[in-house]
Amino acid sequence: MTALKTMTYEVTGRIARITLNRPARGNGITLDMPREMAACVEQANLDPAVHVIALAGNGSGFCGGYDLVDSAQDMTVDNTGDDWPPGSPLDPLVQRDNHRPDRTWDPMTDYAMMSRNMRGFMSLFHSDKPVVCKVHGFCVAGGTDMALCSDLLVIADDAKIGYPPARVWGSPTTSLWFHRLGLEKAKRLLFTGDCLSGKEAREWGLAIESAPPEQLDERFEALLARIARMPINQLMMMKLLLNQSVMQQGLHTTQILGTVFDGITRHTPEGYAFQQRAAEAGFKQAVRERDEPFGDYGLSSFKG
Repeated sequence: MTALKTMTYEVTGRIARITLNRPARGNGITLDMPREMAACVEQANLDPAVHVIALAGNGSGFCGGYDLVDSAQDMTVDNTGDDWPPGSPLDPLVQRDNHRPDRTWDPMTDYAMMSRNMRGFMSLFHSDKPVVCKVHGFCVAGGTDMALCSDLLVIADDAKIGYPPARVWGSPTTSLWFHRLGLEKAKRLLFTGDCLSGKEAREWGLAIESAPPEQLDERFEALLARIARMPINQLMMMKLLLNQSVMQQGLHTTQILGTVFDGITRHTPEGYAFQQRAAEAGFKQAVRERDEPFGDYGLSSFKG
């Protein structure tokens, strides 16, 4: 496996540990992250010593979603690098030009990029071995793709998890909210962009456990240790058996739709306005202006 830019990988006993490692950027998602995620998952799956994968994030939170400095604030800046073949859908210059209001938008160029990201996140879902995700601080927007693609979620009581880009500039590409929560609860979150607290996530069935922040690591490690006692072949069979139910409900088709919709959300009048505001005032200010009218931190604060 080549040197990792966005995460770390280590094996301790029977546990492979993948840790998002861009703390200064809130572990924001770049084009490298889903590809490195898939490589780490493959490494764990091929290692006969590993029984379970632990996914976590360094810094103040798990993941704040896509790095909007790359994808919104600097969309008007030529930030082309040499990491991707020139002219490919992953070339930043191609993506920049494909999102300019004065150019014709090619939805398949957008889809080619985002579908690759989605497949990288889904490596967690398709992993031979179970993946347990630990969320502290925040897990929002694209960060929820990784959390929901994991098999089990352990979350801090005071953490924040949800998909605020449902308000503008996003559609969940992995499209797992329905499968994790059921139709009504998924609609409740995606019709508003509201977030759940960690306690609410457990009450709603999104997380298997929640814990006070000071007890989160202990609870996480206890669950990992219990799963790690199981034979690998049994874990693989149980995961294949259960995931078949989700696949039979049409997940793959829904993900195609969700990924195409994600591109469309960036080319609506509201999407262009959000992008322009991010370029003018910075992405933090644009997000603040988007979310301030809702005033939410978990549904417990909802008074309407």
